[in-house]
Amino acid sequence: MLYSDNNITFNYEEAGTGRPILILHGNGPDHTMMMGCMEPIISRVEGYRRIYVDLPGMGKTPSADWIISSDDMLRAVEMMIETLIPGERFLLVGQSYGGYLARGLLRNYADLIEGVFLLCPCVIAEMADRELPSHQVMFRDNQLLDELTEADREEFTSITVVQSRQVWERYNTEIISALQLADVHFMQRIKESGGYPFSFDLETLAPFTKPSLILTGRQDSMTGFKDAWNLLDAYPHAAFSVLDRAGHNLHLEQEELLGAMVIEWLNRVKAGIIDN
Repeated sequence: MLYSDNNITFNYEEAGTGRPILILHGNGPDHTMMMGCMEPIISRVEGYRRIYVDLPGMGKTPSADWIISSDDMLRAVEMMIETLIPGERFLLVGQSYGGYLARGLLRNYADLIEGVFLLCPCVIAEMADRELPSHQVMFRDNQLLDELTEADREEFTSITVVQSRQVWERYNTEIISALQLADVHFMQRIKESGGYPFSFDLETLAPFTKPSLILTGRQDSMTGFKDAWNLLDAYPHAAFSVLDRAGHNLHLEQEELLGAMVIEWLNRVKAGIIDN
């Protein structure tokens, strides 16, 4: 569905009814990636309205001239909230750059957010400042790789840790097709202008005391896991896990553990709502 007013135009897709869950993808893909990993899990649980948005310049949401920084990108997501779920309590999910934006949303929406799930979150905006492991392949299907075009093989193997046919099929369907839609120059301009980090310090925000989940990949060479460990003081009710045989595509490489931990998080959120 495409929404447009005088301030913003954005594409989103919904599923289910009940308590809203706003779900944010990372830099480059679109909402298809998050639907692919979250719907098989959350659709089994009644009472949640899942809202998958395309960030500006990605998927079918156009870029906008006024968005020149992550501060502006955050404001764009706030406009989405004000349009789709104004004043409602909701849950928040963010993957990679979407996780960075999710943390930023706590500045103005912490009182309305019932729980946060950060999946392979971007903790430090500038990649040069992150503590990252080197890229390590845990499984490689050479026959599969020989079947791929050079471009697909390079894209797939650049960060994928489990290079299996099953992972490739989902990667091809949920990520590569979306990357082809992205306005690469739009995000590159934000990075080159120095506007990729927020202008405000996330560490000065009050601790988020609702149920949280932080999942990282032991072999994630894009956002790593060590920087995310430092978030625990800011999320005193967070379950934190570093999954082996998982890189930045943890949702493809460890889908069973992902499902189990998301369900456990939702159970904690539900218990917290009832207790309140």
